[in-house]
Amino acid sequence: MSLSSLFWRPFAGLVLAALALSAQAAATDRTVVSTEQVRAELLAHAPEGVGPGKPVWLGLQIQHEPHWHTYWKNPGDSGLPTTLAWTLPTGVTASAIDWPAPSRLPIGPLLNHGYEGTVLLPVALTVPADFSGERLDVKLRADWLVCKTECIPESGEFSLSLPTTQAIAAHGAAFEAAFARRPQVLPAARASARIDGDALLWTVAGLPASAQGREAAFYAELAGVIETAAPIKQQWQGDAWTARVPLALQRSESPAQMAALLRFDDAKGGPAWRIEARVEGDWPALKPIAPVSPALQEALDRNAGAATSTQPASGYAGFTLALVFALLGGMLLNLMPCVFPVLSLKVLSFADHAHDRRWLAIGGVAYTVGVIASFVLLAGLLLALRAAGEQIGWGFQLQSPGFVAALAVLFTLIGLNLLDVFEVGSVLPGSVGGLRARHPALDAFLTGVLAVAIASPCTAPFMGAALGTALALPAWQALVIFAALGLGMALPYLAASLVPAIARALPRPGAWMARLRALLAFPMFATVVWLVWVLGRQVGVDGAAALLAVLVAVGFAAWAFGPRGFGPAARLGFRSASAAGVVAALALALPLWTAAPATAAATGASGARWQPWSAERVAELNAQGKPVFVDFTAAWCVTCQYNKRTTFANAELLAAFDAKQVTLMRADWTARDAAISAELARLGRSGVPVYAFYKPGATGGPLLLSELPSVAEVREALGKL
Repeated sequence: MSLSSLFWRPFAGLVLAALALSAQAAATDRTVVSTEQVRAELLAHAPEGVGPGKPVWLGLQIQHEPHWHTYWKNPGDSGLPTTLAWTLPTGVTASAIDWPAPSRLPIGPLLNHGYEGTVLLPVALTVPADFSGERLDVKLRADWLVCKTECIPESGEFSLSLPTTQAIAAHGAAFEAAFARRPQVLPAARASARIDGDALLWTVAGLPASAQGREAAFYAELAGVIETAAPIKQQWQGDAWTARVPLALQRSESPAQMAALLRFDDAKGGPAWRIEARVEGDWPALKPIAPVSPALQEALDRNAGAATSTQPASGYAGFTLALVFALLGGMLLNLMPCVFPVLSLKVLSFADHAHDRRWLAIGGVAYTVGVIASFVLLAGLLLALRAAGEQIGWGFQLQSPGFVAALAVLFTLIGLNLLDVFEVGSVLPGSVGGLRARHPALDAFLTGVLAVAIASPCTAPFMGAALGTALALPAWQALVIFAALGLGMALPYLAASLVPAIARALPRPGAWMARLRALLAFPMFATVVWLVWVLGRQVGVDGAAALLAVLVAVGFAAWAFGPRGFGPAARLGFRSASAAGVVAALALALPLWTAAPATAAATGASGARWQPWSAERVAELNAQGKPVFVDFTAAWCVTCQYNKRTTFANAELLAAFDAKQVTLMRADWTARDAAISAELARLGRSGVPVYAFYKPGATGGPLLLSELPSVAEVREALGKL
């Protein structure tokens, strides 16, 4: 059977499987989330088993990479505390975090409270008397901010099923270490606190003799009440410790009760003592709290006002211009690396039927219809999801690990078929072959569908503005623009199929076609390498390894179903074993592909030169008078990767950025990120790559570059700063 018949049932089955992956939940526990900065693990400790009246502890253990930290419940002058949101069986409740004593983390003039190294945040579970069942199922959504010189918000989804019939003590040492870091309460201690002008005067008597005469580190439990980094005047009066703690200039509230931790051996992480007292006296009048600095607020207001300047043109002129750009962008899309594998298939298809003018005409029209229909269908789905509130953009299907894995399997099968490892006719039932005989245009149509599926993450010149305009227009106009994009992409093949001179120029079929067929398998395998890399960026190295295992199983199955000359028994054995291997590999891989990954920010820009993007950080830098250049990118965007390794790896250009003191940021859209989607929409774009200069004081919005910027174009933009 010829190559073109490959695109019927295998492609349909893989697409259905990819769609099913998004709705399938992992059947096993998910207790670990790893990012480049931390390893977070959900632990359990129930030494007497899980049941009413028994001590049952859960905890999130965070292991930080060197020099990274997360925050205590009062993070200090900046930062955010780690939060845990539990989903528990009816009647089971979770306590607040039993916070270990933190450490002081000075950062310039600021002082924060948090944790470095390894920390466990324990939470006590209360199991009701009427609880029954062999297992207690727990789910956790954790959010944390991890910082070094930059800060990255991260999150993780965890699940754990606890047996109720046995003790759980594997992590007892970790919990005991966390309990040892608890702040201690001194029954004999007597604390008082009173307002003394712009400070809070503390007096604590009854502290241990080992503390007397020493200075204490002071940690207020309530954020925003004291000046965290301000010096504390403290002294001993007999056996009583006194301290004058400055109040915050813009404090969050005026509490009637205050609690704090004291640590007299802070540098060595010694024991912390918890004190609490009723506040006596009248608090000074509250001053309005600015949510951000005045300069930052001014920059945010300016950016918000400039947002309308990036909106696409409206009316007939804007619609017509978008149509022209879409047609041109679609034609240029054939020059993008994403489309090379499908180009290989079309070249082979044309060679197969070089002198059958009727087939060429039918195939060209069917391919064009497939491309246009797929663009319109994908655009309709995109518009519907955006109308439902989803923050997504062009190429969103490749943000699904399941879809990426399905494409990798499909292109592996295409490559193996081109190498004659198997024939589709030996796998599919005869009814499919009959269908192909009755409808020869179906293969060409499905090739068009495949072309759109793999080519959509590429953005050619003229496409960015056209797609951004389309998503701001009424739905029918948007769909027409996407149809024009599809027509532009299919137009070269349609013209080639309808112009007799092109058909006459093609060589006649011969032995060279077998060699060409085998040669074209290797662009397919190169595409698989790229897809495995994309999946690894989305779900980690374990997910990529699982995909490789699936591809090995699929390759064995293709070999087993090929023309091997086995006897009936051997053929049945090999094929059964290969089918079982595929099922087993998928069973291991699906939980890794469908489990919620860490936030995209966690897989942000690498290297010291490029910082992870955030809108707040851009506004803050602009408020300080510093220009910012943002590379909106994704691992599945081949154009993005090409630009990253050519233009934005140019040493002279990077030196020019440094000379202009431009901060470089990367907004990584490999996995779905609502904040990046919103910023792209504000810029009038719906996909990547997008390159934007954010200039301090600019009133016309960011300066946007082309999708394939040259070094000269970027240097010209730098000259305008």
